[in-house]
Amino acid sequence: QVQLVESGGGLVQPGGSLRLSCAASGFTFSTANMWWYRQAPGKERELVAFISTTGVITNYAASVKGRFIISRDNTKNTVYLEMNSLKSEDTAVYYCNTRLITGNYWGQGTQVTVSS
Repeated sequence: QVQLVESGGGLVQPGGSLRLSCAASGFTFSTANMWWYRQAPGKERELVAFISTTGVITNYAASVKGRFIISRDNTKNTVYLEMNSLKSEDTAVYYCNTRLITGNYWGQGTQVTVSS
């Protein structure tokens, strides 16, 4: 079955950095586009970043552009989100997502808290 497992979240001070990972299994990772989303308390889930199958195409939400970098390693079936210059408004649960013929799949999420 399809599984997406996020890791790397935690507590970080404003201006700090974190690197999230999402390990995928149960499907052909190298042929799947991947997304990162986030959901802050009391807010709707929002798109953070997208990466195409080969990593050639990436897109970012305006709020994170220039600070976050999405990447992938198709040999490790893993997608990453490098987050720099973190702000308090980046505090959220971050989710990995993929959309296959069989459905739309989500990981369980990893909490990122930016606070001094």
